[in-house]
Amino acid sequence: MTSSHDSAIAAKLSKLRGQGLYRSPPLIQQRAGARILINDRQLLNFCSNDYLGLAQHPRVIQAMSKAAEKYGVGSSASPLICGRTTVHQKLETRISECLGRDRALLFSCGYMANLALVSVMAQKRRFEIILDRLCHASIIDGVLATGTRFHRYPHLDLESLQSRLRLAPDISKLVLTESVFSMDGDIAPLDNIAKMCGENDARLVVDDAHGLGVLGKTGLGAMEHFNLDQEAVPLVMGTFGKSLGGQGAFVAGKEADIEYLIQHARPYIYSTSLPVPVVAAVLEALRILTEQPQVLAQLHELIDYFQLRAAQLGFRIGTNTAIQPLIIGPAQKTMEVCKELEKRGLFVMGIRPPTVERGKSRLRITLSASHNKEDLDHLLNSLQECRKVVGF
Repeated sequence: MTSSHDSAIAAKLSKLRGQGLYRSPPLIQQRAGARILINDRQLLNFCSNDYLGLAQHPRVIQAMSKAAEKYGVGSSASPLICGRTTVHQKLETRISECLGRDRALLFSCGYMANLALVSVMAQKRRFEIILDRLCHASIIDGVLATGTRFHRYPHLDLESLQSRLRLAPDISKLVLTESVFSMDGDIAPLDNIAKMCGENDARLVVDDAHGLGVLGKTGLGAMEHFNLDQEAVPLVMGTFGKSLGGQGAFVAGKEADIEYLIQHARPYIYSTSLPVPVVAAVLEALRILTEQPQVLAQLHELIDYFQLRAAQLGFRIGTNTAIQPLIIGPAQKTMEVCKELEKRGLFVMGIRPPTVERGKSRLRITLSASHNKEDLDHLLNSLQECRKVVGF
C-alpha cells in the first residue's frame, strides 16, 4: 500500500527528472591517473579535483600503506577521546608552518570544517556576517546555523562589500569568501578584500579549498599568492581531497581561535578523527608539493594551453585556475552535451541547479597535472563537435 508520503516523494522525484535536474552518482570501477573505468569502458576524466595528480603517486600510496601497518585502517575514536595521533599532530604542525599561522586543526571534510568554523566564530562575538553570494553551501549552512543576521553581496562586487562594511560601524563584522570559487573558477581579489576588512575592523575568513595546490609561487594557496599574513587573514580553511589527493580538511589561524574551536566546534568534538593512513598520505603529498615544483608547473602549463586553444575555437571559458566552466544554460541541454562527450570517450559532469543558478547550468571542466596536451585537444575538439550536434 502506497502512503501519501510515498506518493509525494515519487511525484517530486518525477518532477526532477522532467526538469533535467535528477542526479545520481556515477559508479567508478577503477581510476588510473586521468583515466577512469565506468561500465567497463575507459574514459578520460575531466571531473576530478585531483589537480596535481597526487592521489595515486607512489610515495603517497606507500606512506598510506606504512601507516596502515602501524596504526590500522581507522582512527578508533574522536580526537578528544583517543583518535588523535602523532601523525595528526605532524600534519597540523606542517600546515601551520607552510601557511605562516600559529596553529592548525584537522577535520573530517571541508564541509564539516566550514560548518564548525563559521558557526563557532560567529557565535564567539555578536557579528554581522557578510559573504560573497557564490560562497559554497558549507559556508552558507554554517551561517544559517548561527541564527544571526547576514548579508550576501553580489559576486566579487567590492563596491557592495565596501558599502556594507561601512554600515553600522559599531557592529562587529565577519567577512566570508572563497579564494577560488568552486563552480566558476575565478579568483577573489583577496588583497583588496583584506585591505577593506582591515580598514573597517572586520574579520576575514577565507575558504582556500580550491586555491591550495594551485595558487602561489610554490602552490601553498591564496595566502602565498597574495602574500597575506595572519593579521590580514586570521582564519583559513583548506581541504586535502583536492590538490593533495586525499581526504579531510583543516582550519589554520591564531592560537586562541584554534583552541576555541577545539572546545566548542561540534563537528570536531563529535566526529571520528581522520584515519591515520589518510593523514600520513596527505602529509606525504604536502611534501611532494613543496619538493617537486615541476608538478605545479605542469598544471599551469596545461591551464595556459587550454585557455589559448579554447579561445581559438571560440569558447568563452578561460580562468587562471584548474576549474574551467563552460556555461551551456538549460539543464537538459547541458546533460545532452555530457552524453555526447561520453560517446567520444570523455567524462565531464554537468552542474545544474540548485548548485548553480537556473539558466546557468554548465560543464565544470577540471584540469589536472595528470592530463597532457593531447588530452586537452581531444576534449576541445569533441566540444566543437558537440556544439554542432546539440547546439549551444
